[in-house]
Amino acid sequence: MSTATVRPVSRGSRTPGSPQPPLPATSRVSRWLDAASLSRVAFLLAATALTLGPVLWTVSTSLRPVSESLGATPSLLPTSLDFGSYRDVFTQVDMVLLILNSVLVTAACAIGQMVTAAMAGYVFAKVEFRGRGALFAIILATMMVPMQVTIVPVFMLIRGMGLSDTLLALILPAIPTAFGTFLMRQYFLGLPGELAEAAEIDGAGPWRTFFSVFAPLATPGMAIVGILAFNYHWNEFFRPLIMTISEQNFTLPLGLVSLQGNMGTGSVATVLAGVVISMIPALAVFVFGQRTLREGLTAGSHR
Repeated sequence: MSTATVRPVSRGSRTPGSPQPPLPATSRVSRWLDAASLSRVAFLLAATALTLGPVLWTVSTSLRPVSESLGATPSLLPTSLDFGSYRDVFTQVDMVLLILNSVLVTAACAIGQMVTAAMAGYVFAKVEFRGRGALFAIILATMMVPMQVTIVPVFMLIRGMGLSDTLLALILPAIPTAFGTFLMRQYFLGLPGELAEAAEIDGAGPWRTFFSVFAPLATPGMAIVGILAFNYHWNEFFRPLIMTISEQNFTLPLGLVSLQGNMGTGSVATVLAGVVISMIPALAVFVFGQRTLREGLTAGSHR
C-alpha cells in the first residue's frame, strides 16, 4: 500500500479559493491614523484659508493702484505694487493724532483693568467676608448685559461729571471688568493659601501680602487681562462713536471711517491701507505676548 506524501504548507501560501486572511491589527490602525491625519490636515487648511484669506485680500488691495481698486471685480493679486494709498491715508486724516489717542486710551484701559481685576480677584479668592458669593454672582451677571443697554446710563453719568467728549469718557467706564475679575479670581484660587498665612506670621498686612506675595505670582494672569483688553479696546468703535464728538478726540477705528468719503465714494485701497496700519500694533502685541498668553491660559492645568 502506497503512502501519500504530505507536503508542508508554508505560512504565507494559501490554496486557491480560500478566503483572504484579515489584515493585522497594526495595519488597520495605521490606515485609520493616516485617514484621520489627512482629514485633520484638510480641516486645518480650510480653517487657515478662511482666517487668512480676508487678511491677505486686505493687504493686497491696499497695495493696488487707486485706479485698479475702483473696479467692480478686482483681481486677486495686484498687477503692480503701489504704496500711494498709504501716503493718502496720512494726507486725508491726522493719522498721528488718531494713533496717539488710541494708544493713550488703550494703554490706560489695559493697565486699569490689570490693576482692578487683580485686586478684585484677590479679594474674592482669598478674603472672607459676608455676602462674597452673592456679590461675585452679581458681577458675573453683568457679563450677560449688552453694552447697548448700559451705554445711555453711562453717557448720562459721564455728562453729569463734565467729561463728555473727552478721552476720560472712554477710559473710566472701561476700567472695571467682570471677565477680568473672574479670570483673576480663578488664578488666585490656584495659589496656595499658606503663602498668606506665612506673610501674616511675618507681620505683613493685607495690602503688603497682596503686593509683595500674590501680585508677583499673578503676573501671567494679569498679562492675559492686559493683552485681551488691549486687543478689544484698540478695535473698539461703538463707545467712541457715542462718547466723542470732536475729531481731536477720535480714536483710530473712528477716524478711519472718514476715509470712505461722502456716500462711500472714497478709494477702497486707501481705506484698506488705513485698516492695515491699524492692525500692526495689535499684531505686534499678540506676537510678543503670545508666549505669556499661552502660559497664563495653561497655568491652571499644571497645578
